[in-house]
Amino acid sequence: MARDYYLETTSKIELFTIVQRIRALSSKKENNNYSEALIREIEWMNDFLKENNTNVDKDIFAAMMQLYIENQPPEYVSPYAKEQLKKFTNYKTWADDIYSKSIFADKEKVIDLVKSDPTKLFTALNTDEAAKLVLSISNLYDNDVVPKLNALQTTINQLQRNYMKAQIDVFNNKTFYPDANSTLRVAFGNVNGYTSPLGKKYEFYTYLDGVMEKYKPGDYEFDVPEKLLELYKKKDFGKYAVNGKVPVCFIASNHTTGGNSGSPALDAYGNLIGLNFDRVWEGTMSDVNYDPSICRNIMVDIRYVLFIVDKYAGAKHLVEEMNLVYPKK
Repeated sequence: MARDYYLETTSKIELFTIVQRIRALSSKKENNNYSEALIREIEWMNDFLKENNTNVDKDIFAAMMQLYIENQPPEYVSPYAKEQLKKFTNYKTWADDIYSKSIFADKEKVIDLVKSDPTKLFTALNTDEAAKLVLSISNLYDNDVVPKLNALQTTINQLQRNYMKAQIDVFNNKTFYPDANSTLRVAFGNVNGYTSPLGKKYEFYTYLDGVMEKYKPGDYEFDVPEKLLELYKKKDFGKYAVNGKVPVCFIASNHTTGGNSGSPALDAYGNLIGLNFDRVWEGTMSDVNYDPSICRNIMVDIRYVLFIVDKYAGAKHLVEEMNLVYPKK
């Protein structure tokens, strides 16, 4: 729990990310490759700060610090963070204060100093309130959490070996595949519907008609943007419809897992036909037991992606850069 709250807090608050990047750069200033590291950091900061929205980040700070402080055992919460909360009494006031004073929250100043005099940012690591906060959180994590995690992981690794050996001994006719995490892998299957254990039959495709059938104004999951409603009412589907209907998603028997979201789905000819993003409810156990009769991965149809890019977003120029194949070859 302490690891999860630390990682979520320090990675989602962009002010903290900036501080950590400057801290890492500072640690390299005596190295021979510091000049190269500085050039890379200037490029990274330019791209990162271009997209940074301070007001949004301030709200994220208030929300994430509340979770970090209140939702885990107090011994894993930075004492400095607890002191600062007492000082400001609430998270919103705390956020307003730290973002108004921290040099690391001033995008223009950060990028200017990274380019002209990064040593001023290095010095601020010791005095700036935002830097003192995130570094206190990181130091507690490094000193009090990581050693315990490492000890647990060593035990888990040994138990995993014993568990795998037991499986191989008991199921000696079964083929066991190596752990392929963090490697490129290819799954294969067939586009196909299925029937759930309760007898409900699912076809292998969905259409924009179904999106509109579920449309519920103001609902978190089923609201639909006004422009998409207009395109549907006018049947302005461009070249992306099939018999007057726009395909949205389809399912297949590919064996996917966490991390496959966004994976390209290719047909037998190597054409991109969709993007994987989910599994059907009855098939969520496939990490443990893959059952080809009900395990289905869910992919967004590439025609729907192109329809959104072209007709909804008005970015036809992007589509024109692509080589669209009709029919598939």
